[in-house]
Amino acid sequence: MDVITDPASAEPPPGGTVVTIGAYDGVHLGHQAVIVEVRRLAAELGCRSAVVTFDRHPATVVRPESAPKLLTDLDQKLELLAEHGVDITVVVPFDEARSKEEPEEFIREVLVDALAARAVVVGQDFHFGHQRRGNVGLLSEIGRREGFVVRGVPLLERPDGIEEPVSSTAIRRALAGGDVEPVAAMLGRPYEVRGIVVRGDQRGRTIGFPTANVEVPNSTALPADGVYAGTYVRPDGTEHPCAINLGRRPTFYEHADHSLLEAHLLDFSGELYGEPARVRFKHFLRSERKFSGIDELVAQLRHDVEHARTMLA
Repeated sequence: MDVITDPASAEPPPGGTVVTIGAYDGVHLGHQAVIVEVRRLAAELGCRSAVVTFDRHPATVVRPESAPKLLTDLDQKLELLAEHGVDITVVVPFDEARSKEEPEEFIREVLVDALAARAVVVGQDFHFGHQRRGNVGLLSEIGRREGFVVRGVPLLERPDGIEEPVSSTAIRRALAGGDVEPVAAMLGRPYEVRGIVVRGDQRGRTIGFPTANVEVPNSTALPADGVYAGTYVRPDGTEHPCAINLGRRPTFYEHADHSLLEAHLLDFSGELYGEPARVRFKHFLRSERKFSGIDELVAQLRHDVEHARTMLA
């Protein structure tokens, strides 16, 4: 997949493109349905498929006080778009000036000049540009002048029977409740967070349950505090089943100021410090709670590990 980071200097592809636009946070099933239509139409027209996205979530500039936590960072988003067969991704730098750009300017610079768009595919509720003035109707109006057609794709309903569309907002809401299985159903894969393994207080090692302490960026959306079964993926791609504790460890700390992610890899021995880790949440096991002492905690940890092993078998 070709990645363009400066649309102003990009050469339009010979034969043009079929394009979709959006934050694409999560690259969930709704996004994937749009990409399928983009690729289908590109094959029909004999041109390349393209996604236009942004180097940060637009809300971090437009309304930073209420900007959502991210389901995917930029690197993961680009990996996922490549996995779904996109030919070109344009990463548009989003800043204060871009947030005030009129939709007509954006269409001219990115869709027409940089990508020679022959068709634009978006969700029916799509909005863009200053004050969200751009929509499917405006795209269609400009497309008639500039030579591209516009397809509005219906929103995809959640696959778990809840009557709402698949969306990044619905995924964040499910994560906040620890509902990682519905999240996986909406993503089409288990929810994954990334970070570096750092040294903790090594308390788990002293009680027989060593953990990888994964330092996750503050911008990343995390599930609710609790214990989960999942997998830990090492840089070489090997995947290890694990029991995951996400929380403030109230047995040891009365007033921890933030949650920690600790993964106990099942049947594993070795050093993980300093390596980039990917942790995938597959099943919720229990809520976090405070224990009366080490013995009670250790007994529960043994149960958690066997529960995780069973759930992952």
